[in-house]
Amino acid sequence: MEPGSVIAGKFRIERVLGEGGMGIVLAAHHLHLGRLVAIKVLKPEALAHKDIVARFANEARSASRIQSEHVARVLDVGAFDSGEPYMVMEYLEGCDLSKYVRQRGPLAVGEAIDYLLQACEALAEAHVAGIVHRDLKPANLYLTRRADGSNCVKVLDFGISKAALSPDQAAPQNMTQTSSVLGTPGYMAPEQLRSSKHVDARTDIWALGVILHELLTGRLAFQGSTVPEVYTSILAGAPESLRSVRPDAPPQVEAIIFKCLEKDANRRFANVGEFGVALAPFASPAGRTSAERIGRITGVAAPIAAMNPAGAPNAGANYGGGFTSAPTMGATPYPQTPMPSMPTPHGQTPMQGYGAPGQNMQQSGYGPQGQTPVPSGYPGAMQQATPMGGYPGQQPAMAQQQPPEKSKMHPSTIALIVILGIIVVTFGGCLSCVCLAGPGDTSNSTE
Repeated sequence: MEPGSVIAGKFRIERVLGEGGMGIVLAAHHLHLGRLVAIKVLKPEALAHKDIVARFANEARSASRIQSEHVARVLDVGAFDSGEPYMVMEYLEGCDLSKYVRQRGPLAVGEAIDYLLQACEALAEAHVAGIVHRDLKPANLYLTRRADGSNCVKVLDFGISKAALSPDQAAPQNMTQTSSVLGTPGYMAPEQLRSSKHVDARTDIWALGVILHELLTGRLAFQGSTVPEVYTSILAGAPESLRSVRPDAPPQVEAIIFKCLEKDANRRFANVGEFGVALAPFASPAGRTSAERIGRITGVAAPIAAMNPAGAPNAGANYGGGFTSAPTMGATPYPQTPMPSMPTPHGQTPMQGYGAPGQNMQQSGYGPQGQTPVPSGYPGAMQQATPMGGYPGQQPAMAQQQPPEKSKMHPSTIALIVILGIIVVTFGGCLSCVCLAGPGDTSNSTE
């Protein structure tokens, strides 16, 4: 598979994008569609292991079941003439969050939370579909850009995900043995270390807590110089305190991480919907929109408040000084509002037109805010708008308005009549004098 070679009769290899222990990802030009794609293939030594081949096929199935924009889309699967499987995915430009943090250093709290909430949108769909990723880490969260230039995080590598099988599907025999350990050591939950088979969505919640800690500090929450030491720390040790490394981080964010990293899965967030609600007060408006989507997908209904100017959640989301765990989720539904161009404060009606934030313009058209233009039959008249859906029997403001006075003549018309009257009186008087004198009476004029 050298650059320039054509595989499967339609893909011209451009270059190697990445290489892992078992697979290689290639950039290729689709000769029929005229676009760049990414092709994932297994290394020759991996093809000898049936469980690895089974995981490769599982990755394509799992990723194709998730419709979120935050999952790298699988475009096609197939096999070469030699029988080696391949997977065609969308081509992404950017870098994973592991590399991003190494290059830039620890991220700002809001930026890190926004990225994680985007990943949670994909995980929400996966978990609802019965898919547990089991290998979440910054290296599997890819930061790219949308067409409008905004950042977009995509979840990669569902190869070792655990999927709920339909009745007509049989589990591959060698794919997940009860005693096997699948995942990346520093991000694995205690129950995953004991058995990769008995995991659920809360296993991914643990990994999200480790990822958030790493994005904010550049360090793993559980340290160890060897893999066994890391395992021991995960199973019996306490996670590193966020604020010991980042004193500027809000204590509530540290408490959220601690709740993700509870050894007992029952004490963690039950799903990414609850996790998203807890993070939302520290997110940007776009991040809070992500949290709302996550809530709708997972069925978690709770109010989402923005941070106040001091950088802490508003009163409705302030967990207090004794906060040791994430808040209990309420039952108030999310406001079902479209994303505005400017953030609308929580609890206010989204703008339908122009005016100050929170105003609901019931009528469209021109004129001062809150007023309704009166039809042109009443020039100069303006009245206060009546909200739609008033009390029964209430007459609209138009019906209550007194009818206008009868129309008066225009001032120019009046002026014209006056002028004509003066002319008539003046010239009429002169003619009367001439007529009374008569044509032969010239005495006055000769004397």
